[in-house]
Amino acid sequence: MSDNSGVLYNEDNIKSLDWQEHIRLRPGMYIGKLGDGSSQDDGIYVLLKEVVDNSIDEFVMGNGKSVDISIDHGRVFIRDFGRGIPLGKVIDCVSKINTGGKYDSKAFKKSVGLNGVGTKAVNALSSYFKVQSFRDGECKMAEFKEGVIIADHKLTKPPSPMEHSSSL
Repeated sequence: MSDNSGVLYNEDNIKSLDWQEHIRLRPGMYIGKLGDGSSQDDGIYVLLKEVVDNSIDEFVMGNGKSVDISIDHGRVFIRDFGRGIPLGKVIDCVSKINTGGKYDSKAFKKSVGLNGVGTKAVNALSSYFKVQSFRDGECKMAEFKEGVIIADHKLTKPPSPMEHSSSL
């Protein structure tokens, strides 16, 4: 046991981190080991699974007929054709820890993820993260870099079907 009796410990040692700082500083709490993708338990696969699980939840509940997944030059694009995140909460759902629709048992009867952390960890640990939601003839999109918002796009009409992809 080490003796820390001579080490200064006061209010200056107490830190409060923003959500993305905490995830980036302690990723193992959220995704296990980081790794380089060469092992099946590397964190990149946990991150991918978090987003795919959300799409599967929509599909299993009958809210969408397909889930599209593609990989291009190290970028992953995942698109489900479910209900979409309510447009006024798109940014909150991917950037405010413990925020999500799965706490309301009326909105999600079945769900793989329940902790309100999944897409937030993906966002914080991604060099670039874009979220798009399509609802009621409108589209909301936001872009992030390492969990920090870099573009909050205004509501628009949905783009052509070829552009309906989210990436992490």
